Amino acid sequence: MIVRARNAVALTFALNGFCFATLVSRLPDLRADLDLANGPLGLLLLAIAAGSVLALPSSGRLIERLGAARVVRAGGALTAVGMVLAGTGAGELSSVPVTAVGFFAYGIGTGTWDVAMNVEGAEVERRIGRTIMPRFHAGWSLGSIAGAAVGIPMAAAGVPLPWHVGVGGVVAAVLVGVVARAFPEPTVHHDEQGSSGSAWLEPRTLAIGVMVLAFATVEGSANDWLSLALIDGYGVAHWVGVAGFSAFVTAMTAGRLLGPFALDRWGRAPVLWATAATAATGILLVVWGGHVLLVGLGILVWGLGASLGFPVGMSAAADEPARAAARVSVVSTIGYAAFLAGPPLLGQLGDRVGTLDSLLAIALLMVPAAISVSAARPARHPAPTGRPPAPGWRDGRG
Repeated sequence: MIVRARNAVALTFALNGFCFATLVSRLPDLRADLDLANGPLGLLLLAIAAGSVLALPSSGRLIERLGAARVVRAGGALTAVGMVLAGTGAGELSSVPVTAVGFFAYGIGTGTWDVAMNVEGAEVERRIGRTIMPRFHAGWSLGSIAGAAVGIPMAAAGVPLPWHVGVGGVVAAVLVGVVARAFPEPTVHHDEQGSSGSAWLEPRTLAIGVMVLAFATVEGSANDWLSLALIDGYGVAHWVGVAGFSAFVTAMTAGRLLGPFALDRWGRAPVLWATAATAATGILLVVWGGHVLLVGLGILVWGLGASLGFPVGMSAAADEPARAAARVSVVSTIGYAAFLAGPPLLGQLGDRVGTLDSLLAIALLMVPAAISVSAARPARHPAPTGRPPAPGWRDGRG
């Protein structure tokens, strides 16, 4: 039963990643079809973040009332609606407002979907008794690789956006509706320590949120801007920019697949400090490398460095089962602020200093990430009777 549940959660992550990469892989074409510069494109991408941030604070309560499976299905359906609208708005209609509405709907759908699948992932991780959350996020990355792999020939062949983006979203929504049937029912806990809103007042939860925000920006900047930075900064073809994004996602997937071994061996904090330094180094190589080999190496190093911050943050927020949904909702909301502030700020900065050089600002975020890493150490509370200790629990070491 637990194996079936584990596989269902992993597939749900993969389908979410597939939808995201399907959309991102066509951003250069979307920018061209709508005749936008980096600044206006960044503001348009703001619609996705706005939808997500609007939905995330209430996601924890929805999960508590309706269950994660129902919330995932609803999020998948709304994600598909958003992708259809965005593809049609940018492709057939050449309408920025219609595309913005599609992005907004996509943001609401993927945001609620994201919180629900992370809550389920934390439940499965607790039942198994070892670190597996990064591998669920590796499933997201594998879905992104699949989405980008489909996006490369689609972009090269000039397939219309509605047929690629819209159809891809509908297919993913149907599949996630089927997969979510295998979700395990989380153990019911009655929170006696306060309402879901009180999670916003917990210093540890907020510190984890700051760490996730920094790592999410480092990851999200590659998702939104890496292909465009390679195209604008090095003059490569559109499909080469998409291939660079694919290399980043591949490296990030490898880090998430191998990361649990390091996390169980050395603990959360030392591993996250190492990944923060790695991510900053990779970004510097991409911007200043100048040669295809150095830039390619930088993309891979950046991907490895960005791989563990977000999933470990989700695990840390869900360490205590009684308040997992509320805390994951809070941390996700803070993390998605990266997607709210990042695209427009990088777009505006890119118009002034160049898309490639604007990425240097992202490397600086690894400083607050490193400072807040200690909050991700496992919460100091006894494991529930009959349950294994929380993953990463090692005599108090995180």
